[in-house]
Amino acid sequence: MPLALTPPVPLISLPRVRRAALRALAVAWAALLVLCCAPGARADAKDGGPVRADVSFRGAGGLLLHGTVYSAPGARAPQPGLVLVGGSGAGPRQEYQQEAEAFARAGIATLVYDKRTVGYSRTHRDFGLLADDALAAVRLLRERQGVDPHHVGLWGFSEGGWVAPLAASRSSEVAFLVTVAASGHPPLRTQAWNLTTQLRHRGVAGSLNGAVAGPAAQLLDAAGLFPAADHDPLPVLHRLHRTPVLALWGAYDMQVPPRESAEIFHDALARAGNRHAVIRFLPGAAHNGHRTSDGFDRIGGPLYHGHPLGELAPGYARTVTSWVRAVSAGHAPASSTAPAPAQSALSTPVPRNHAWAVWLVPALLLLGFAAYPLTAVLRRGPAVRPARWTACLGLLTVLGTVLYPLAVFIAGDGAAAPLVGSRPVVWLAVQALALGLLAAAGVTAATAWRRRGTWGRATWLRLAPLALASAAFVPWGIWWGVLRP
Repeated sequence: MPLALTPPVPLISLPRVRRAALRALAVAWAALLVLCCAPGARADAKDGGPVRADVSFRGAGGLLLHGTVYSAPGARAPQPGLVLVGGSGAGPRQEYQQEAEAFARAGIATLVYDKRTVGYSRTHRDFGLLADDALAAVRLLRERQGVDPHHVGLWGFSEGGWVAPLAASRSSEVAFLVTVAASGHPPLRTQAWNLTTQLRHRGVAGSLNGAVAGPAAQLLDAAGLFPAADHDPLPVLHRLHRTPVLALWGAYDMQVPPRESAEIFHDALARAGNRHAVIRFLPGAAHNGHRTSDGFDRIGGPLYHGHPLGELAPGYARTVTSWVRAVSAGHAPASSTAPAPAQSALSTPVPRNHAWAVWLVPALLLLGFAAYPLTAVLRRGPAVRPARWTACLGLLTVLGTVLYPLAVFIAGDGAAAPLVGSRPVVWLAVQALALGLLAAAGVTAATAWRRRGTWGRATWLRLAPLALASAAFVPWGIWWGVLRP
C-alpha cells in the first residue's frame, strides 16, 4: 500500500510571520512620521550644542518666513523663549547664530528667522510690517512643545531696536524685551551721526562732515529717499509701562550714539512708569555686542560677507540669559542704570522745516547759471567772456556741491577716499571750483562796470540771472560747506 505522506511541519508559522512583519512596518511608519513632523531637527553631538529645528511661519500679509529654533538638549521643564529681530539689511539668520546658540545653551529656546525681502528695501522700510513679522514669530514659539508660552520675549538689535519695542507695545503676548544697540533718535539723525563718526575715524575733517550730516541728509529726506527717516521711538517707549526691559549698548558703539540713547531710554521708560527697566553697557563690545578693540574692528568670530563678526563680548550672553531667567521666574530686576561710557561726539538733529527749499535753491541756482549760455542761442547782445566762465563754473560747482555729499551719505565713508591731508580729493576739487566761480564772477562784475556805457538792454538782461545766481551762491555755499575750510 502506498505510504501516506505527512505534510512537513514549518519551523515558523505563517501567522506569526505576518504579525511580525506588520509590527515592523508600523514601527517604520512611526519613525517616518516623526521625521516628517520635525524637519531639520538636529543636535551637535560633538560638543553638546543646542538642538536645532528649522521652522516656517506666515508673517504680515501671509508672507512665508523661514527660521531656526535653538533649544537646550534634554530640557525637562518648559523653557522661556526669545525671538531675535535683526538689524538693517538682508538679515539672514546665520548672522545671529552665535547669540542663538549661546542663549539656547543657557536654557532659553531661541528663534531666529530670515528677514522678509518683500516690502523691504534700501528705499522702503515699514517698521510696522516688521513688527507684525516679529509677533508672528512670537506666536510660533509660544505654541512649540517645551516652551513656556507665558514667558516668550523679543530681542531687537540695531534697526530691530526700533522694531522690537514697537511689536512689544502692540501685544501682551510679548513677556519681556531685550534691545541691543537701539537708538533713541529717529533713523535719519542716527545715520547722520553714524556716517560722521565713520568719516572722522577715516581721518576726514572739515566742512564735508557737516555737509553730509546736514544739507545732504535734509535733501534725501525731502526727496523721500531715506526710509522711515522720522520714526520717533519715544511714543513707543512711553507705551512700555508693564513690559520688563533690558537695554544694552556696547561701550564702543560707533553706529548709534550710546550715551544719548541710554539717557532717552531711561527717561522715557521712567516717565512711562516702568519699574523693571535695566540699562547696561558691555565692556569691550562694538555696535553688535561683539568683541572689538575700538568699535571699528571685530575680533574673532565667524566670517560674514568676508568680514569677521567678532566673538560675543565677555559677559554679553550671561547678562542677557541671567536677566531673562530672572524675569521668567517672576523676579524681574528693578529699574537701574549703569554709568555710561564717554561718547565720541554728540549727535545733531536734522532740520525738517522748509524741506522744499533744500531742492528749490540749487534748482534756481542751476537755472540762473544756465540762463547765460541758453540765451546765447538767441545771440542777443555781445558775448562777455568772463560771464561764460562764471556760468560754466557755476553749473559744475552747484552739481558737485550737492552730488558729492549725497554720494558719501548713500555709499558710506568709503566714498570719501582718497584724502589729501584730512580732506577728500573730490571735495577739495569742488571747493577749488567754488573759488574759481567767485573769481570769475568778480571779473565779470568788473568788466560790466567798465563797459556799462556801451552795453545795451539785451546784454544786461542776459547778465541779470547770472549776477543773481552768483550772489545767492555765497550764503548757499557757506551753508553747504563748500566755501568753508
